[in-house]
Amino acid sequence: MKIKILIVDDSRIFRSAVEEVLSREPDIEIAGSVWNGVKALEFIKTTPPHLVTLDIQMPDMDGLETLKEIQKINAGRKPSEQIGVIMLSSHTQKGADITVQALEMGAFDFIAKPESRNLKSNIFQLCQQLVIKIRNYASIRIPGFTDKKAKEPKAEPCIVPHRPIQGSAVKAIMIGVSTGGPQALAEILPPLCSQVEVPIFIVQHMPPTFTQSLAKSLNSKCRYEVVEARDNEYVEYRHAYIAPGGRHMVLEQNRQKIMTVINDQPPIKGCRPSVDVLFHSGAAVYGSQVLGVILTGMGTDGTEGGKELKKYGATIFAQDEESSVVWGMPGSAKNAGIVDEVLSLRELPGAIISLVNMKVLP
Repeated sequence: MKIKILIVDDSRIFRSAVEEVLSREPDIEIAGSVWNGVKALEFIKTTPPHLVTLDIQMPDMDGLETLKEIQKINAGRKPSEQIGVIMLSSHTQKGADITVQALEMGAFDFIAKPESRNLKSNIFQLCQQLVIKIRNYASIRIPGFTDKKAKEPKAEPCIVPHRPIQGSAVKAIMIGVSTGGPQALAEILPPLCSQVEVPIFIVQHMPPTFTQSLAKSLNSKCRYEVVEARDNEYVEYRHAYIAPGGRHMVLEQNRQKIMTVINDQPPIKGCRPSVDVLFHSGAAVYGSQVLGVILTGMGTDGTEGGKELKKYGATIFAQDEESSVVWGMPGSAKNAGIVDEVLSLRELPGAIISLVNMKVLP
């Protein structure tokens, strides 16, 4: 089975180059190539593709407006029949802001366009990322498609002593998330922040600039102050800290206070920021008094760090498969035997609030 792709971009040179590169892939078929959203919607109505690559800035109808219309079309379809969207964004702050909006609206994923002066190099780098994301989408959403090149690492089972979830004086919430994250965070964070006080730490796999836009968007929706974490910043209650794109966030104890430390250590399993890094440091600082939450995302990030949390007796929740865009990260943690509760996105805020606000039992 071939994945049918519609390329939407106002640059004819860019469209032609991407079409040429993608057409070399044996499992990808270029269904069409158009220059704006109006033409894209006309094409979709007559020849619906599996997936659309959508530029943000285009004449007549931009990427965000086009996505809104595609989502209206998707509303009446089964998940396996819906049209996926991968946004192509610039590294500018405006491009990042719009991309975060698109992800919150349900775009599957995004790619920041490379910015070197060499056009051929830019196209090659972008297509390398694009092919991976196209196959990721197809393996999840297209029945019968198998990505023969993907080798998802399996989590090693971890035997942890079962303990009932009870009052544990939770002093921090740590969230790890990747593909589908902005939409998931926009759904669970506002109700969560309305009824708890403890600091929240978030690792969302994103490049620089985009996490700043994510923090700004979530801050506008939440009672908490949601910020991109800074180096050597003391942690405060009613604050949520998002790891900066492309950098690790570590928690350290400084006398009686806890601070966020930002570093550029090598990626862990290809991830920087890394959920594993946050969880490992959080275990050392908070011990059993932390709640780890693993949401939708590709890969296994969070599983190794989650094992460390469990050694200290912490509680871990994971998003269920049905409500996840990708059940890689939460599924890996579940299969490793470190998850106390598997919950839908809708159930998670209430469960977290109940645990955090539960009185400590003697």
